Amino acid sequence: MNGCLEKLSNSDLQTLVSALRSERLAPPYTALQVARFVPASVVDSTRSSLAELVEQGFSEKQIATAIELIVEDRLGRQGSKPPIDLVTSGPEAPGITNRDTSVVVRELFSHANDSVIVIGYAVYQGQQVFEALARRMEQIPSLHVQFFLNVPRTDADTTSSEILIARFKQRFKDKHWPTGCRLPEVYYDPRSVADDVPVRSSLHAKCIVVDSRKVFVSSANFTEAGQERNIEVGLRIDSKWLAGQITNHFRQLFNHGFAKRAF
Repeated sequence: MNGCLEKLSNSDLQTLVSALRSERLAPPYTALQVARFVPASVVDSTRSSLAELVEQGFSEKQIATAIELIVEDRLGRQGSKPPIDLVTSGPEAPGITNRDTSVVVRELFSHANDSVIVIGYAVYQGQQVFEALARRMEQIPSLHVQFFLNVPRTDADTTSSEILIARFKQRFKDKHWPTGCRLPEVYYDPRSVADDVPVRSSLHAKCIVVDSRKVFVSSANFTEAGQERNIEVGLRIDSKWLAGQITNHFRQLFNHGFAKRAF
C-alpha cells in the first residue's frame, strides 16, 4: 500500500473514503480537489498517491476499499486502547509532550461532514480560531453548525439586555467570524444578560461535538491564548453515546428557555 496514504490520520483517511465513494473526489485528482478533504500540508503527497494508484489500474471504489483496510488494520493493532486522546497545550520542555488544542480543534472542524456544535465561554480573535470551520461550511453547504456562547454582563452594567445582545451579535459578525462566510446558528443563555436580577449565570462550558460522534471537552476558551499559549487540558473522545448526551443536554436547555437563539 502507498506509503504516503499510510501517513495520514484515521480521520483524514475516513474523509477520503467518504469522498471517493460519493464521487465527490474523482480522477484526475487535482490539488484543488484534494484540498477539500485533507489538510493543506498533505495535499500534494495525497494527490500523488491517488494518481499513482490510478496508474496501477485502481478505480475509485477500489482505492476506497484499500484505504478502509489501512484504517481497519490500525484499529486492530490498537487492541483495547480506549478511544480517548489527551490534548494539552502549554510550554515545551523535556518530558512534556503536547498535542496542541488548536491543532485538534482545526482537525475536528476541517473534517466535519454533517454537524458541529461549539460550546464556549470566551471568544477572542475568533476569525482565526473559526477559520477552518467557516471554510468547511463553504465546502459543505448542508453542514449544520450551532454555537452556544456566553454573553457577558458585568455586575455594574445597567445596559438593557436588548442592547447587549445586539452588540454581541454585531461583535460576533465583525470580529469573531470570517468575513463573507455563511454564519452558524448562535444561541445564548438569556439569564446571563437578564435585566433587574440580583444574580446572573454564565455559560461556562467549553466543548465541541462533531458529526454526532467526535467530542472534545477542554478547559480552553476559543481564544488565541487558550488554543495555543495557556496551560490547558482536554479530552478528545470518539463516542456516539457521549456526543448524544451532550447534544441532548443543550437541546433540552433550549426547550426549557435556558438557551435562546441570537441569529
